[in-house]
Amino acid sequence: METDKGQEYTVGEIKHSDRIQKSATPKMDLSWYVKWISSIFIFSAVMMRSATGNSPEQTESLLMADRILSLIGCMGWTWVGLLWKDRALIVLNAVIVFALATGILTSLLN
Repeated sequence: METDKGQEYTVGEIKHSDRIQKSATPKMDLSWYVKWISSIFIFSAVMMRSATGNSPEQTESLLMADRILSLIGCMGWTWVGLLWKDRALIVLNAVIVFALATGILTSLLN
């Protein structure tokens, strides 16, 4: 295998290297797809959050869309945390899911 700088490495060198960084997360399995789809939902939520409406009703609609997209994204990341058995991901996203769900229900009931 050849790098951009012209260096050549064998597969064995890459596999056993301490210098070459390899991703620690699984690739192309269920968790890989869930994490990227969830990330797209969260990116979309941030775009909604940064948008400003022309009226209070439009702003409220954008805020609700932000909450819903964030909820879906964080639910996905909670699932990824469970698949990876990563307690930090599980705790962080489960708490966020609870907070977002509470906010959505409060908005809908008012």
